[in-house]
Amino acid sequence: MIDLHTHTFFSDGVLSPSELVYRARKRGYTAIAITDHVDRSNMDFVIPRIAKLAKILTESYGILVLPGAELTYVPPNLVREASYECRKLGAKVVVAHGETIEEVVPEGTNLAAVEAKVDILAHPGHLSDETAVLAAKNNVKIEITTKEKHSVTNKEVAKVALKNKAKLVINTDAHEPEHFLTKKLIIEVLSDAGLSADFFGEMQKNSLEIVNKGDL
Repeated sequence: MIDLHTHTFFSDGVLSPSELVYRARKRGYTAIAITDHVDRSNMDFVIPRIAKLAKILTESYGILVLPGAELTYVPPNLVREASYECRKLGAKVVVAHGETIEEVVPEGTNLAAVEAKVDILAHPGHLSDETAVLAAKNNVKIEITTKEKHSVTNKEVAKVALKNKAKLVINTDAHEPEHFLTKKLIIEVLSDAGLSADFFGEMQKNSLEIVNKGDL
């Protein structure tokens, strides 16, 4: 299993990076991205530390660990610059905190994220056709989330994304070990999103595109 959206105590998660990765390995994961919340105030602190540790944990635990970042509440006009800076600092996976209906996120964040060619637009809430079309063009993956409150619009997101040929991935947005993927959780979330359980394989292929992208 591949999960490209997780958090540690470097932002609002409860686990250290080492514990998060080990627990994921025991759960049967083959790859995981650590994508703690960042903006310009902390990205230079968080990302290099995760990047350094990711190599050590990959070698120690036999699971591919990708250093990443979730751009969170970054003003839309600054998303492109912030994404570029994250990559310079060592982030292999850049996630954008989308316009979930659960939180008040700056309007225009979704579109700015796909324009900036982030890797994943997370929990986008009410995904527009315009954003989905551009996501498909720029190969930005759209997230179907297992996170309970963010997942309310999963069915809408899946419908708009697939209509416009944007690729979907499934992530947990894990903040604690209880959030990790399980077969039961995957089936439930996909069913609620109007997707078949078999579609999980396609979503994992889309995640693998991100894993294999660039110089890892």
